[in-house]
Amino acid sequence: MLRTHTCGELNSLNIGETVTLSGWIHRNRDLGGMTFIDLRDRYGITQIAFNMDVDEVLCASARKLGREFVIQIVGNVVERSSKNNKIPTGEIEIKADKLNILNEAKTPPFTIEEKTDGGDELRMKYRYLDIRRQNILDNLLLRHQASKETRKYLDSKGFLEVETPCLIKSTPEGARDFMVPSRLNKHQFYALPQSPQTFKQLLMVGGVDKYYQIVKCFRDEDLRSDRQPEFTQIDCEMSFVDQEDILNTFEGLTRHLLKKIKNVDLKEFPRLTFDEAMKYYGSDKPDIRFGMELVDLTKLCQGNNFKVFDDSEFIVGIRVPDGAAFSRKKLDKLTDFVKSPQIGAKGLVYCKYNEDGSSKSNIDKFYDESFKKGWAKEANCNKGDLLLIMSGEKESTRKAMGTLRIHIADELGLRDPKVFAPLWVIDFPLLEWDSETKRFHAMHHPFTSPKKEDMKNLDSDPASVRANAYDLVLNGNEIGGGSIRIHDKKIQEVMFKHLGFTENEAKEQFGFLMEAFEYGAPPHGGVAFGFDRLCAILGGEESIRDFIAFPKNNSGRDVMIDSPSKIDAQQLQELNIILNK
Repeated sequence: MLRTHTCGELNSLNIGETVTLSGWIHRNRDLGGMTFIDLRDRYGITQIAFNMDVDEVLCASARKLGREFVIQIVGNVVERSSKNNKIPTGEIEIKADKLNILNEAKTPPFTIEEKTDGGDELRMKYRYLDIRRQNILDNLLLRHQASKETRKYLDSKGFLEVETPCLIKSTPEGARDFMVPSRLNKHQFYALPQSPQTFKQLLMVGGVDKYYQIVKCFRDEDLRSDRQPEFTQIDCEMSFVDQEDILNTFEGLTRHLLKKIKNVDLKEFPRLTFDEAMKYYGSDKPDIRFGMELVDLTKLCQGNNFKVFDDSEFIVGIRVPDGAAFSRKKLDKLTDFVKSPQIGAKGLVYCKYNEDGSSKSNIDKFYDESFKKGWAKEANCNKGDLLLIMSGEKESTRKAMGTLRIHIADELGLRDPKVFAPLWVIDFPLLEWDSETKRFHAMHHPFTSPKKEDMKNLDSDPASVRANAYDLVLNGNEIGGGSIRIHDKKIQEVMFKHLGFTENEAKEQFGFLMEAFEYGAPPHGGVAFGFDRLCAILGGEESIRDFIAFPKNNSGRDVMIDSPSKIDAQQLQELNIILNK
């Protein structure tokens, strides 16, 4: 070994020992007759001292070293005269006797500090340097701990870890597949899995009973801060269970991870139906760390000759505590926000309820004090509060108000990353109508079981059928989702019919699964957690990128290795691919 200790473990108990340390030069400081080097590895930083009066040659050599040189130091642990209580090794320093340069280094393109001067693209191009920063190392450590604790918990509950294939069959549902051409099977392609869904169901048919896998999945879709083309899931499936069994099991996993990683004891996991989540929060993944629930004001606002409201299907408001202090400039900015293309609202009505008991609205010429008092009563507004109102088509207006709710909460600092508020959203619609394709699509996937009591409506009113499905939401982020699966071939055939599959299409795409159901498929269900997103929330961040060792950028590129890239003509010929010129 090129070291006897790491750079993060020495303290006053080691004073007097001769030690060998290896690492990267974090800082180099010349102070007249003394030179100090902060030596860094993944475990921490230790100060190394060189004394010109003791060894002039050694001290001169130390002064020539640059940042990020890789060196080995041999020396004695001594008490540090100027202690640093901000680091674990701050009580001691190493009085250097020997210096060995293991490798020189160019000056890095950005500083290896927590608050670096490197932008996202530069840091991703030199990701191996970025990983040296302590905050990125801490993120990867958190990810490791979450992975380890997940396995501990699931192992304790009798789950069996099973690997499923990465080269599979392409299916038409869900996002776009990444395709892999087959050299041995001319003009045929594998797909990379968007999830191991059908394989984990086949494992249940095979009697595995309780399966899990921390698995790579792939989706060829547009990217954002919480989405990557390749991502990781905690994928699970159980046999002979109902919805309650699964919810209890994975509440347990969530409690276990929060306790072990953040030392947080979660209390209740509230449950909201999909309809309730949309009604009160305008989102199927509501953040319940704060209030500001949506309030239906349609009946109270219509019929008073204000055309904007009278022509609207739906009118909704939110109460902003102490928001009456918002300036006109701030209210104008909120109006511009809801009018932005990503929100798409036509405008924003406000009503201030002032401390003196008066009220002020931007539509005062249409509504007198009695109307505004009625709004206040319905929305539970107090003196000093602000009521914000939007109108339009019901679904889109709820979503727009839900987005505004989150935006205001961010501005008011109501979304504390150290507070964790989980909930289950249940009873999703089984199907959703796509106006472009003019057919229903599965809201989750084609293998989700309908609620038994709604089965009778599949033919007559498919839009009303609820799914035996559930999402786990944490701090306004969906961290997991799943369902009880269809395990009866006849019901699965009916489901395929409502999704627009012909009999031949269903057989071609999923015939292997349908045949498996004929050999005694048990009742089963499961869930998948977005592991990258879960780690980011545990780390108090919105973006998943810094919790992945080597992420892609927003164009799906790895700028470090320059991928994707072209392949040569011989490789294309072997794959029977001809590119259009």
